Amino acid sequence: QVQLVESGGGLVQAGGSLSLSCTASGDIFSWYSMGWFRQAPGKKREFVSVMAWFGGITYYADSVKGRFTISRDIAKNTVYLRSNSLEPDDTANYYCAATRQRVGTTDDLFEYWGQGTQVTVSS
Repeated sequence: QVQLVESGGGLVQAGGSLSLSCTASGDIFSWYSMGWFRQAPGKKREFVSVMAWFGGITYYADSVKGRFTISRDIAKNTVYLRSNSLEPDDTANYYCAATRQRVGTTDDLFEYWGQGTQVTVSS
């Protein structure tokens, strides 16, 4: 079983930055990919970014491309999401997710989910 724990959310002004972290524990295998999704109130959960665990493949949603950066520290079993130039539309609960399947951008591919961390961007 895999457990994912996010941290780093908070309140930030528009134009500011935040770094989210997600640490995995339990039955971690090398072919996992990990990613981030978000869900704003009244909206569907949407893809933000994903990367193959051993690198080489990263994807970003168009809405965050150029502003967000996904990275990972294999030794710490941790994936990060650095978010710059934050906008009020980035306000959402951000979820970390992991999968043993192929790298993809749809949430049905992901088997494990964290509890979420709230990001609020004020205008």
